[in-house]
Amino acid sequence: MPRPYVLLSAAVSLDGYLDDTGPERLLLSGPADFDRVDEVRASVDAILVGAGTLRADNPRLLVNSPERRAARVAAGEPEYPLKVTVSAGGELDPAARFWHTGGDKVVYTTDRGAERLRGSGVAADVVPLGAELDWRLLLEHLHDVRGVRRLMVEGGGTVHTQLLQQELADEVQLVLAPLFVGDPDAPRLFGPGTYQGGRLRLVESRAVEDVVLMRYEPTAPGTGGRTVPADRHWLRLACDLAAQCPPSRTAFSVGAVVVAADGTELARGHSREGGDPAVHAEEAALAKIDPTDPRLAGATVYSSLEPCARRASRPRPCARLILDAGVRRVVTAWREPDTFVVEADGTGVLAAGGTEVVLMPEWAERAKAPNRHLTP
Repeated sequence: MPRPYVLLSAAVSLDGYLDDTGPERLLLSGPADFDRVDEVRASVDAILVGAGTLRADNPRLLVNSPERRAARVAAGEPEYPLKVTVSAGGELDPAARFWHTGGDKVVYTTDRGAERLRGSGVAADVVPLGAELDWRLLLEHLHDVRGVRRLMVEGGGTVHTQLLQQELADEVQLVLAPLFVGDPDAPRLFGPGTYQGGRLRLVESRAVEDVVLMRYEPTAPGTGGRTVPADRHWLRLACDLAAQCPPSRTAFSVGAVVVAADGTELARGHSREGGDPAVHAEEAALAKIDPTDPRLAGATVYSSLEPCARRASRPRPCARLILDAGVRRVVTAWREPDTFVVEADGTGVLAAGGTEVVLMPEWAERAKAPNRHLTP
């Protein structure tokens, strides 16, 4: 199911702590980074913190800049992003600043937590998720019911850990502060457990006064029919490659990327690459990989358009090339229309050959964009 883009935001000491154990909140950032965070807040639809952060920090979670709030209103958005918190037990202080500042608020909780919250006087919509908290259900509700497309998560460490371990985080924005805490009782950003595989990609790194901002995104594909945030990143790249194709009135513009199970990009390609008017995106990408590469068996092919099942320009259609390469997972944004081939069914060919095909229709409009002149 479609979910919001989930951005984790945190600041830590050089030894990985979110705070110390003193009575006052440890300030890890300075004015310039606080302003950067304010800018990020202004760019999202909702901001989420866990119940522990509400109790420890009593945050307001506002967009502080009047100019940024005015820009949101001018764009037809609420002055403030939706404020979201999560509490299994529903033990939240109704006097906290979170409830009495900003715009709309929502609490996600369990059935038992909802009973406590509804009698507590908390000024928020209360959404029970069942007997236990379910992050996927929470994110789907935010997307489908509250219209949230970008979600900023500001803590705490337990929330960040759970979202990463359940492979639900699209981006990590980490600020590294030039100090040490050294107290084993102080809260750390990430807890123990099993995390998503592969190395994260460094998207940005820059100094903000005396702290360093690092932005990372995951790279390891999902498995089988299960999608993870990295699938969205790679499919977005495939759609971007489609936009680079030389224009044609007799063929689609398609982009493709082949990615190993650990998140390593093996190759990419796009339609009519290298001046060949007949080459297809998947064909161009696979031709760059040694056919004996053992990583192909665990790889995923991302294609902006469903791989072709029939073609006149080459003896082997792309669905067959993928099967021949030993790839057993394909992620695509758009099923092939009948523009050139009636009842094309690359998905059926791939499935019959044992390859899982995952359709992510939320990317279809982006995949169709360079082909608008071909389809009604």
